[in-house]
Amino acid sequence: MSTQNQIDYHRIAKAIEYIRSNFKLQPNLDEVAEKINLSPAHFQKIFTDWAGTSPKKFLQFISLEHAKSLLKEEKASLFDATFETGFSSTSRLHDLFIKIEGMSPAEYKNGGKNLIIQYRFSETCFGKVIVASTEKGICYMAFEENEEHALRELHHKFPNASFSEQHNDLQKNALSIFEKDWSHPETIKLHLKGTDFQLKVWESLLTIPMGKLSTYGNLAGKIGNSKASRAVGTAIGSNPVAFLIPCHRVIQSSGKLGGYMWGSDRKQLMIGWESSRVYSDTLHTN
Repeated sequence: MSTQNQIDYHRIAKAIEYIRSNFKLQPNLDEVAEKINLSPAHFQKIFTDWAGTSPKKFLQFISLEHAKSLLKEEKASLFDATFETGFSSTSRLHDLFIKIEGMSPAEYKNGGKNLIIQYRFSETCFGKVIVASTEKGICYMAFEENEEHALRELHHKFPNASFSEQHNDLQKNALSIFEKDWSHPETIKLHLKGTDFQLKVWESLLTIPMGKLSTYGNLAGKIGNSKASRAVGTAIGSNPVAFLIPCHRVIQSSGKLGGYMWGSDRKQLMIGWESSRVYSDTLHTN
């Protein structure tokens, strides 16, 4: 990502935060542009270039009423059908053919001993990420501007593994989702460290279609334990692969967005970004 694109990203993040904090006032284009020190025309242009839709439509997508309407549209039959057919549906990337292959109990217990992990840093439309992989698939992906801190977190996840900074096709395929290259989701593989319960929760996240939202309670019900909302929330909070496993699509039953490991502003941006893509695709197919 170029320096200018990074500047634009942070400007848009600031604009989204202002919109969220002042949602009930329904700020117009001029008001939001003023808050980020841009002319309305320039703000409209860079926002549309980045998000693929106008600030006004983006506001509609990230509004509380939009979140509630998405929740009302969710149906168990759709979820169950998607789950039972191996995550196959009509919804672009998260049809999902992503394969989760959990690490063995021994690998989990010994902190990644004998694992060789390659990692790289990359700029995305949501900020800098570190993405790491074993020979089997992506094992870690996180948004982090500070590279030293990102490496410490990676080492903490796999204290006994061997690490090298190196690019590979597994990482390239995973990063392609930020460029809207979703034509070959079957090339994205995941190799995750987690308990059986965590893996089950993470798999359930993959069944939430792009542009849709779910709640902790709904996910608990889908994995067969409606009383496990808190445990589901803990498992979601332990998600080691940002964006690929879409924990940003889970909100509170009240309709509030709730927390996000990589920042609530980023979560808000992701929801709006995905909604704008679905909306754009719908216009193009109608």
